[in-house]
Amino acid sequence: MASLTADQVRLIANQVVSNMRFDKSGSQNNPSVIYEDSSRPNASVGVFSSINSAVKAAQKAQVQLMELSLAQRERIILNIRSWMMDNAEILARKAYEETGLGRFQDKIIKNKLVTEKTPGTEVLRPEAVSGDRGLTLMERAPYGVIGSITPCTNPTSTIICNTIGMLAAGNSVVFNVHPTAKNVSIYNIELLNKAIIQAGGPENLVTTVIEPTIQSAQELMTHPGINLLVVTGGAAVVKAAMTSGKRAICAGPGNPPVVVDETADIEKAAKSIVNGASMDNNIICVLEKEVFVVESVADQLLSAFQRHNAVVLKTYEIEQLDKVIFDEILGSRKPGKINKSYIGKPIQEILQKIGKHVDDSVKLAIAPVEIGHPLVWTEQMLPVMPLVRMPNVDQAIDAARDAEHGFRHTAMMHSKNLDNLSRMARVMNCSIFVKNGSSVAGLGYGGEGYCSFTIASPTGEGLTHPISFTRERRCVLVDHFRII
Repeated sequence: MASLTADQVRLIANQVVSNMRFDKSGSQNNPSVIYEDSSRPNASVGVFSSINSAVKAAQKAQVQLMELSLAQRERIILNIRSWMMDNAEILARKAYEETGLGRFQDKIIKNKLVTEKTPGTEVLRPEAVSGDRGLTLMERAPYGVIGSITPCTNPTSTIICNTIGMLAAGNSVVFNVHPTAKNVSIYNIELLNKAIIQAGGPENLVTTVIEPTIQSAQELMTHPGINLLVVTGGAAVVKAAMTSGKRAICAGPGNPPVVVDETADIEKAAKSIVNGASMDNNIICVLEKEVFVVESVADQLLSAFQRHNAVVLKTYEIEQLDKVIFDEILGSRKPGKINKSYIGKPIQEILQKIGKHVDDSVKLAIAPVEIGHPLVWTEQMLPVMPLVRMPNVDQAIDAARDAEHGFRHTAMMHSKNLDNLSRMARVMNCSIFVKNGSSVAGLGYGGEGYCSFTIASPTGEGLTHPISFTRERRCVLVDHFRII
């Protein structure tokens, strides 16, 4: 699907939306950018003291949304895109300052990516079948009120992505955001409400609680007013959602492997892996987490990495680093427990802990290890990439399958051999499989297709979009309206 550029989004929104704009006081003004200070625009817009009050407000708003025309819903989505584009940098800065995770510049990219490439109402196409016995029409209907739990790793991009898709499908949404990204998430939700109201939509289509906790998440998952759960997070919250008794769309953990065989374009492979694995300091779930390379080209790949802003660690440096980044190592071929204080941190800060200093241009450390090393089996979410030499491509693919733990999330391969590419695609059977490119191409960044930051591998939906947030409805007219 073709994506809109930032200028196109703004142009269309300006054409179809009222010229009224709001500043922090709610009066008419010009820009959709909320001023960069510590206050929130019109505090408590969409923000409630309890899950129950947030759900009730969202229920009322969803009924009002369904009274609007589809054209009005499209105007709301366009205005959301305009506002989110205008505020992409502010939201990125606030997310970085609050969570301390990742790279500020990469967060801007993520915000703009979901704003431009998350599908809207255009994908909600009806289907019709006619025959001797009449006409049958298939259409998509909203669930109603969706409960969404979001992570600290991608707080604003997940909220923007889910809001566009869920509202396009005719739903309202109640967010329980991650407590460590509370302030930026609430700010984001208030901006979304402003954009919706300005475009003629009802208030409180997007709501949240002012103090998100584990308890409020549990209340959201069991609230009778919630018709669908959409969860983006770790294994524990995914398990809780899947056992809640409600229909749940769950995006869980991943440990994406990348295989490089002897036919690969080694220079391109090295560049793609570094660019992908270092994005936002590796905190995105789809990014390369471990490399399996065929022995005959391993030295070439290691050399190429160093030409593309990566540093290759020596064995003794890896041994020192293990003591820094792991709180606990549980044995060969088992995930270790990562020291959370290093998650999403720049490689310079991590390597300083072992007395190694690297240039600011370095984005990733490559750690050549044996296959049993815990880095291979752990979703580390920091810019240290384990690399394992394998005798041949078949063993590399099998190792990739094992290291991915059957999450069926994401995998990459660099190869010019169609048989090898086809075998890995079948063996991995992942929601995203990227061939000869960076992992983020699977999100539409440097690749074709739409974007989603809720990749529901545990429940099978894959990359979610508005259709994921709808029910199918059939309308049958018997013995009439077959025109031909």
